Amino acid sequence: MGDLVHTLPAVTDLARHFPHWRIDWLAEEAFAEIARLHPAVDKVWTCAVRRWRKRLYVPSVWQEISQLRRQLAAEHYQVVVDAQGLLKSAVLSRWAAGDVMVGFDRNSIREPVASYFYQKGYPVSRSLGAVLRNRLLLARAFGYQIDESQVDFGLSALQLPSVPELSTTPYCVALTATSRESKEWPEAHWLTLAEGLYQQYGWRCVLPWGNDRERARAERLALQMPAAFVPPRLSLTEAAALLSHAACVVGVDTGLSHLANALDKPLVALYTDTDPAKTGVIPSLRARNLGGVQQMPMPSEVLAVVSEVIS
Repeated sequence: MGDLVHTLPAVTDLARHFPHWRIDWLAEEAFAEIARLHPAVDKVWTCAVRRWRKRLYVPSVWQEISQLRRQLAAEHYQVVVDAQGLLKSAVLSRWAAGDVMVGFDRNSIREPVASYFYQKGYPVSRSLGAVLRNRLLLARAFGYQIDESQVDFGLSALQLPSVPELSTTPYCVALTATSRESKEWPEAHWLTLAEGLYQQYGWRCVLPWGNDRERARAERLALQMPAAFVPPRLSLTEAAALLSHAACVVGVDTGLSHLANALDKPLVALYTDTDPAKTGVIPSLRARNLGGVQQMPMPSEVLAVVSEVIS
């Protein structure tokens, strides 16, 4: 999910410089709703690599793959851009059979073999954050300049419905779930934070989840938090609506934290095992990164930063 959110500003730049161009996007089916949120995206194609590779022995999977390849090739795209820079994304991009296929050069990506699929590869330093890397790739591929100090995810004009159960009281979305345990924030810290937010601002915490383990954790935490709420499983569009109406968002290194950043919500992103300089949210007066590799933000620090991003 984070890769798609990180690409949204590059789509905004491209649409701003070429407003009459048609922009389509190929995305993993589980995260395609993120691409659909951007108003400049005309059509979203979906692939299912995660599902396909577990069922390659099933004939219907190969039929699904063949159908997508035929449909993409039939579009006759003028330019195809691989913004992910992986072997799998390069293969998928090649299916579109565009007149020209572009991406990062071999020194700019984690899987250099992907660059051999491109007619044109562009150098972009790997030390830069993901959002800026994607913006620079498209700017260099299509010959325009970007203002690095101005970042627009393209979602500010979205009118997303409020969540009925939460429409009358202010709340903070607590994003406790992430892809691996080393990126989690201790449960005791979440409880301390929730108590502080309720005492200082009267906010209840809302804890979304994506699988059974995450749901169990959310429900366990909510039982010990004042007035906390665990919603049913949400689609990405519903999660965006939840985030868009929040008074504040506090989240670990996860795609929904980046989505909150894209929605310009007051946000504190917590890092314990990854480098926010590379994968952090875009810092602003309303968004801050705390922590880093083997660094553990404390609840008191988070509460202090919350007061800064909401002011």
